[in-house]
Amino acid sequence: MNITQLARLPFSGNGAWSELRRLDLSIPFLAWVVVVPMSFLPPVLLYYAGTQYGDGFIEGFGDKQWRFITTILFLAELLTFFVMGWLIHAVMNSHQLKMSYQDAYLLAAIAPLPLWLSSLALLVPALAVSVVAVFAGLFLSCALVYQGVRSLCGRADNDVEAMSATYTVMAASLLAWGVLMAMVWGF
Repeated sequence: MNITQLARLPFSGNGAWSELRRLDLSIPFLAWVVVVPMSFLPPVLLYYAGTQYGDGFIEGFGDKQWRFITTILFLAELLTFFVMGWLIHAVMNSHQLKMSYQDAYLLAAIAPLPLWLSSLALLVPALAVSVVAVFAGLFLSCALVYQGVRSLCGRADNDVEAMSATYTVMAASLLAWGVLMAMVWGF
């Protein structure tokens, strides 16, 4: 699996997803090799932005307890991976779509990659750059969920059941992301 194949995941059908499935990555491997390292990005970069840019980034941004907030954010991201894997599997079963737990957790590990990577925009001390990066990350993450559901369940393009299941998973994902962001601003 190379970078080109990974970049095609949000836009391609079965090809790249089949390759990922063929790798037969275990849930602990996904957790330790993909989720834990990538989950470090947003808290570390948020801590950097909060302590380096302060109120120049957003009013009141510098007065927050960044060590506490970023630690809780990291732990919440890890918990979200495990909950989303379980939720994806449950949603697929409720829609009579066949997906193993391993495939559900594969999707739960791959789908947030654009959101994790969008945190790199915090290296630029401009709120507009971060907002654009987050919206691009959300779009790509939703595309990953759709293509992943469709490919991992072996459904055709424009399959109504796959779309319905995707909307449910995306709604839960956006809710989880919203809770994480509210938590950051709430503290």
